[in-house]
Amino acid sequence: MYDAIVVGGGFFGCSLALMLARGGARVRLLERSSDLLTRASLNNQARVHHGYHYPRSVLTGLRSRVNYPRFTEDFSACIESGFRHYYAVAARQSHVTARQFETFCRRIESPLQRAPVAVRRWFNPALVEQVYEVEEVAFDALKLRAALQSRLQTAKVEVSLSAEVSRVVTAGVELATGELLLAPRVFNCTYSGLNQLLSRSGAEPIALRHELAELCIVEVPPELKSAGVTVMCGPFFSLMPFPSLQAHSLSHVRYTPHCAWEDSAAATGVAAAPRPSRFEHMRMDALRYLPALGQLRHLQSIWETKTVLPSSEQNDSRPILFRPSAVLPGLVSVMGGKLDNVYDLPAELERL
Repeated sequence: MYDAIVVGGGFFGCSLALMLARGGARVRLLERSSDLLTRASLNNQARVHHGYHYPRSVLTGLRSRVNYPRFTEDFSACIESGFRHYYAVAARQSHVTARQFETFCRRIESPLQRAPVAVRRWFNPALVEQVYEVEEVAFDALKLRAALQSRLQTAKVEVSLSAEVSRVVTAGVELATGELLLAPRVFNCTYSGLNQLLSRSGAEPIALRHELAELCIVEVPPELKSAGVTVMCGPFFSLMPFPSLQAHSLSHVRYTPHCAWEDSAAATGVAAAPRPSRFEHMRMDALRYLPALGQLRHLQSIWETKTVLPSSEQNDSRPILFRPSAVLPGLVSVMGGKLDNVYDLPAELERL
C-alpha cells in the first residue's frame, strides 16, 4: 500500500514524486520506458524560460521570470550558461513591435538591453526591427536526469522502469502484468498520453491538442557557437544550444510541427508514419533574417509529440494542468507546458 502512485517518469512526474515523498508520503513512480526523462523532457529546446518568449501572455511571462532563478538555483549543475542569448523582433508579421516587447519586459521585470552593434550586424536590417541581449540559459537533459535519479533515491521514492500501467482503478492502478498496486491518490503525469490512460480507466477525457514536432540538431558557423538566437513574435525560428548533444537545435514555428490532432480513435497512429525532414525549409527561411545560417549543417532530427491545451494556441500561454477526475476519486491528471510550471505544483497539491 502506497500513499501515492505517480504514473510517468518525465520531469513533472519525477518532481511531483519528490515533493510528495519529501512531505512524508510513501510514493511509487511508474515509468513505461527503460529510463527516466526519455521523451518530451529530453526532446525539446532545452530552454530555461525567463519570460521573454511570451509577450502575448503577461501572466505566463511573469511566472517564468519569477521561477527562473528558482530553477537555475535548484538545478545549477545542469545549467549551460556559457553563451549569449539574443532576441530579435521581426519588422514584419510579428505580433509585437520592438517598443511593445520592451514594455512587456519592463512589466514583468526581465532584464533586457540592446544587443551590441557587432551582433546587430548579423541580422538583415530590412527584416529585423531590433535585437536584444537577454538573460536566458539552457539545461542539459542528461544531467537533469542524473540529478533527479539521485534525488529520488535519497527521498526513498520506489521507481519502477519498464512498468506499463493498464488502467487506473478505485484506490490504485493495474499494471500490464496484472499486478494491482494500491494507493488513495494516483497522479497521471503521462503528458501526451494523458487521455490514453484516462480512456483505458473509464475516466473523462481532457481537451488536448498534439503536434508531431521535428527538432533539428545542427552544427552552427563559428560566430554563432556561443550564441542563442530567437526571432519573434510570429512564424519565425529559434537557434538554441543543445547541451546534451554539444550542438545547437533549430526549430521553426511554421515548419517544426508536421501535423496536429486532437485525441480521438480516428487520430490513433497519426504520428507514427516516417516523414521527411523540413530542415532545409527551416534553414532557408531563417537565413533571410540571419544570413550566417547559410552555413548551417544538419546533424540529425529529433521527433516528439508536443501537447498543449487548446486555449494556449490563442496567446502562447502555458498554464499548468492539474485536473482531478470526477469519475475516479483520487485520480489527478497533471501536465506542465514548461519546466518551471513545476513550482506551481505545491499550491495545486494544497487544494486537493
